[in-house]
Amino acid sequence: MWGIIYSNVSDRKFKMAQRREIITVYAAGVIQGVGLVTFPAASAVFTSPTHYGLTSTEYGGMFVPQAIMAIVAALLGAGLRSRLGTKRIYLLGLFANLLAMTLLVVSRFAMSEHLLAYGTLLVATSCMGIGFGFTVPALNTLAAAFFPHKVDKAVLALNALLGLGTALAPVFIALFVGLGIWWGLPVLVGMLIFGLLFSSFSQPLKKGGQTDTARVQKVKIKFPVRFWIFAAFAVLYGVCETMNGNWASLYMTKHFSAKMSLASSALTIFWATVTAGRILFATIGKWFPERLVCRVLPLVVAAAFVASAVVPKASVLLGIFSFGVAGLGCSALLPLTISFGQKELTTITASVAGGLIAFYQIGYGLAAFGVGPLQTWAGLALNTIYGGTALIALAMAALSFFVTRKSSAPA
Repeated sequence: MWGIIYSNVSDRKFKMAQRREIITVYAAGVIQGVGLVTFPAASAVFTSPTHYGLTSTEYGGMFVPQAIMAIVAALLGAGLRSRLGTKRIYLLGLFANLLAMTLLVVSRFAMSEHLLAYGTLLVATSCMGIGFGFTVPALNTLAAAFFPHKVDKAVLALNALLGLGTALAPVFIALFVGLGIWWGLPVLVGMLIFGLLFSSFSQPLKKGGQTDTARVQKVKIKFPVRFWIFAAFAVLYGVCETMNGNWASLYMTKHFSAKMSLASSALTIFWATVTAGRILFATIGKWFPERLVCRVLPLVVAAAFVASAVVPKASVLLGIFSFGVAGLGCSALLPLTISFGQKELTTITASVAGGLIAFYQIGYGLAAFGVGPLQTWAGLALNTIYGGTALIALAMAALSFFVTRKSSAPA
């Protein structure tokens, strides 16, 4: 009898411990989302002559080191997890995020020294790239391991919470700008990350760690042909998401002459519909299969880009609405691509999330930096660039049929 009682108590303790781990992982998704969009949300501050006074090219250039370091971190992450474990990689990512927020706050004291301030911002975004590249693949891997029979829904739910964080960042920046302390956002995010670091140290977070090691040692990260289809899709998606996520506020202020509050609303609406879409498609999967979702949503993204390009300058609310449609279109695409890849490419499951995040960051970097030179050197207006990006979304729509086609060959 005592054995049964002890067993029940042990099971209860195990379930409570696992519940704490799950809460920690999903809370980290929210905080990572807020941190990731802190820089784009403050775009008006960075380009304002009264603050940093960055040009469009300099603003876009801020995200190049972020993309590069995120790619490096994501690609190295799987191999490092085999030596250090998932938990340590995740903690390293959190520490890099904390350093990014610290440097962003420090940079405000050097705003009068343009080169010094810009250099500090570049180092800060580099740290954010490392944090994103380590943390997000680890979180996706842990979420999938916690719910092995519901991988699609688990990954969608995690990315929905990450999307919730990205939607909150523009709201917070508008609040802090209104109070005259825009730097309050990185201070807040830094405090949240510090608290998450403190609580995470006491969590085991070992799910997927031993499996990762075994698979990495066995296949030595040899990517099958099918992986590159998923990777190409992730690149195209990265371009489409970043055109909205990084340039929405500036597009609203420069094309529509919107005030800061309305510009922030466009970014908030975009990330809010990204979040809502992830929740929606995770809920209605029984009636609207994930593979059909992956084929339809790129067409929604293409339509949103066309709408953003042709909406009259006086129609600010229609412009905001077009970003909401774009968010719905982007919502489930990346998490579904990751979950499809993890389920199909079983020999490299541990490397799929990191690899696809790396290629997503390639698209992120292309869009984050490419807009500035297209404006400066090619003389293209922002609405023309937005209209042209619809072609990228259509290419993604065509590729979606290959992504969602189940391969009969073992991978």
